[in-house]
Amino acid sequence: MNSPVAPSRRIGVLLVNLGTPDSPKTPDVRRYLNEFLTDVRVIDNLPAVVHYPLFQGIVVPLRAPKSAKIYQQLWTERGSPLLFHGLDLQKKVQAELGPEYVVAFGMRYQKPSIAKALEELREAAVERIIVLPLFPQYAAASTGSVQEKVMEIVGKWWIVPSISFISAFSDDPGFIGTIVELGKREMAKHQYDHIVFSYHGIPERHITKGSFHNYCQFGSCCDTLNDKNRYCYRAQCFETSRLVAAGLGITPDQYTVSFQSRLGRDPWLKPYTDFALKDMPAKGIKNVLAFSPAFVADCLETTIEVGEEFKEMFEEVGGEHWQLVPSLNSEPQWVDAVAAMIRRN
Repeated sequence: MNSPVAPSRRIGVLLVNLGTPDSPKTPDVRRYLNEFLTDVRVIDNLPAVVHYPLFQGIVVPLRAPKSAKIYQQLWTERGSPLLFHGLDLQKKVQAELGPEYVVAFGMRYQKPSIAKALEELREAAVERIIVLPLFPQYAAASTGSVQEKVMEIVGKWWIVPSISFISAFSDDPGFIGTIVELGKREMAKHQYDHIVFSYHGIPERHITKGSFHNYCQFGSCCDTLNDKNRYCYRAQCFETSRLVAAGLGITPDQYTVSFQSRLGRDPWLKPYTDFALKDMPAKGIKNVLAFSPAFVADCLETTIEVGEEFKEMFEEVGGEHWQLVPSLNSEPQWVDAVAAMIRRN
């Protein structure tokens, strides 16, 4: 008599990115910004009685029409790049991992929601769930917000499966290797004087709030990534830059690490990219290759801000050539790297 075949126990995988409006129209952009900018992990320095009325009643209504015009420049026939690159990545990672895994994709803000993606995994009766926020460097306002949202949703389930998080992959070999390969492709086309690694900025207070026994001093404390600064966003940005630079064969004097996308008057991580690039032509730096290693998919902050706005600023002050390296999107090497991270976890 044949023994019964044990049912396969599949592993659920949740890939999460930040979010995007449903369309570049002002009402959809307003809904997106409203959800994003009222997240207390993003705007953490205001009491709720001030935060919500201020942003819902003044900041978002004023910002939405301007942002909508920028999203119109970004939009393609397939819609938002952040969305369709995420869905492409989901499908390719699913194919790479095979039927033992169920891969879902969600956004922290707007659609497809984290709740919808988690429900897909629950309906698939997965044994456990691995959550991979698609933010290479850990920040409380991005990765931390995703983790909090996942636990808020799953905490309401009657049966809660085992859940694990991949909290950062700033030094992951597959992640670094893919950036290096994309950089080499661009370097083969043109001779560059300098490399700029432009990361999304965060307020300095986010660093100090998470500092291990006040270890972070916004200086040489980020010269190495160690146990004390493992989850320091700034330290991880510098580590990613060092590893990519080593892969490209460039020395510290041949690249700049900087930060973009400030909001409000509080000090954010420095140097600011838009300030740093304006000084470069006077120093003889006329040809720059720019990376956006905080983003794994093309989006407004890469394509428009780094690729177009910074290019225009650079040329206005005497720069000759500014080139953005494309994001990882669903490059085969990146798909392999994501699958490898999931298998290891």
